[in-house]
Amino acid sequence: MEFLRRERIKDHWREQRIFFFRALAAAVIAGVLILILVSRLVVLQVLNFEHYSALSLGNRIRIEPVPPIRGLIFDRNGVVLAENLPSYQLELIGEQVQDLEDTLGRLQELALVDDADLVRVRERLARSRKFESIPLRFRLSDEEVARFAVQRQHFPGVEIRARLARHYPLGEQAVHAIGYVGALSDQDLQRLDPTSYAGTSHVGKVGIERAYEDLLHGEVGYRQVLVNAQGRALQVIENNPPVPGMNLHLTLDADLQLAAFEALQDHRGAVVSIDPRDGGILAFVSTPGFDPDQFGAGLSRADFSALNNDPDKPLFNRAMRGNYPPGSTIKPMLALAGLHHRATTPAHSTFCPGFFQLPGHERKYRDWKREGHGNVDLIDAIAESCDVYFYEMALELGIDRLESYLATFGLGQATGIDILGEKAGLLPSRDWKRRNFSKPADQAWFPGETVIAGIGQGFMLTTPLQLAHFSATLAARGARLQPHLLAATEDPVSGARDARLPIPLQSAGSNEPGYWNLVLAAMEEVVHGEKGTARAIAPTNYRMAGKTGTAQVYAIAQEEEYDAEALEERLRDHALFIAYAPVTEPSIAIAVIVENAGSGSSAAAPVARSVFDRYFAGESQ
Repeated sequence: MEFLRRERIKDHWREQRIFFFRALAAAVIAGVLILILVSRLVVLQVLNFEHYSALSLGNRIRIEPVPPIRGLIFDRNGVVLAENLPSYQLELIGEQVQDLEDTLGRLQELALVDDADLVRVRERLARSRKFESIPLRFRLSDEEVARFAVQRQHFPGVEIRARLARHYPLGEQAVHAIGYVGALSDQDLQRLDPTSYAGTSHVGKVGIERAYEDLLHGEVGYRQVLVNAQGRALQVIENNPPVPGMNLHLTLDADLQLAAFEALQDHRGAVVSIDPRDGGILAFVSTPGFDPDQFGAGLSRADFSALNNDPDKPLFNRAMRGNYPPGSTIKPMLALAGLHHRATTPAHSTFCPGFFQLPGHERKYRDWKREGHGNVDLIDAIAESCDVYFYEMALELGIDRLESYLATFGLGQATGIDILGEKAGLLPSRDWKRRNFSKPADQAWFPGETVIAGIGQGFMLTTPLQLAHFSATLAARGARLQPHLLAATEDPVSGARDARLPIPLQSAGSNEPGYWNLVLAAMEEVVHGEKGTARAIAPTNYRMAGKTGTAQVYAIAQEEEYDAEALEERLRDHALFIAYAPVTEPSIAIAVIVENAGSGSSAAAPVARSVFDRYFAGESQ
């Protein structure tokens, strides 16, 4: 019975059927898996072949941006003012560097980067894509290149590349007009399109370089590069070249720029010269200057701090940002105002005892000539710069008419020059004082303030650029043209030029030719007259018209006598001079300010004479 029971338990047929179904299930599963595998292979190898082939190719092909060549800058005679010279720079690609901090540390040990470089590099890496090349150092020396080349195999992702670096042949002599380029900062990228600056390390910071950045930069290009497993470029597969930036031709004359810079010597000051026929700036100098190439090479924080903290302020653009009292340089414009409003006449004369007093007041407003000028008419008053004559005229005009007339010359307004950062100066008025000093209506302005406004003192402020603009306006008998530095743009490929046309502004002064004749004749007497304040610089081969000026920096007591030698140098008067030449058909106008140099006739006028001599010597060649 037991045997029969065991026979019934063992069911061969059932076991075979189970095995068959298991084998069938395994075969079905295997078949499905094979089908899925084949299907996937078909998708990968047939249907999506091009897509995955491109991805595969991307693992060994790198797309690199190619920065454009920055446009050149020339003066009016074709002299190069800004050019591109070959140099080597150290660059890093983030995705190819395994340990960034270790790499930077070892580069620092080789003296190829310093702490300031590391801060800048980390900031740049944080805002850049990993495959982009980041500059570590600019303008490597031959020794530094050799030092890195020996250790190259220990620095994957770090390369030395040949680049073009900006160079300024005139250096500090033209830096405040041309400006300079510096490394891209976060602030730069906020105002610029990052895509357009891919692969670009520098951007214009100030001057012409900043104002015309969009023209000078060009358009970025791209290239496909075959790389090996270490990321080193092996072959250029496809190249989409960049479009170079436009070349700029300026109105500046490099020869005059040099003459003005040399004439200022070691003084703090500024010279601006303008062609009154078109508003083109011929010279634009602010001293002291600084080397613009330093900023392109990567100025260290210590060096920048030294420049920034220099008491002579070499970074400060005195030519268009320095605010100075115009002093007696405004007397020709004041004379035109007096004639226009009948506050004086050509025949009117005044006795100058050396001081002026308001009726009923004890205070004396001194003339620069302590013993006085005696009887002077309008021409004498301008030629000899008699303060008393203009004290009286300003009081007769009143601040309202004086302010309104001087505003037609652009005093207190930006000239609109085509570089950024210009200061507007200050033309005071009753309303201005009421707003800024919170004075009641009956105390908004005092007669004594009108008196000193008549000699360009008090609240009145101008820039050297404005003074040069006034001088050009006088030379053009009231016709005003916007000062500018750009003369034309040039396509570097075709050579085609696009000239800039003069931009006219509202005319200044009176429409009466007789008034202009009288005042301009008086300005000629300033230089060529027997008693003219600038007679010591009178040229013999051309005729010049001008006006000297002295701007007080330090106020002295009523009965004290001004003694420059007793004052600290920075408290001495500023020297000013405006002029134009030749007196018939003027082609050059100028403004000069020499800080703390004293008399305009002895310090500023000779500077103008040097520039004019160079200008007319060049015309005769």
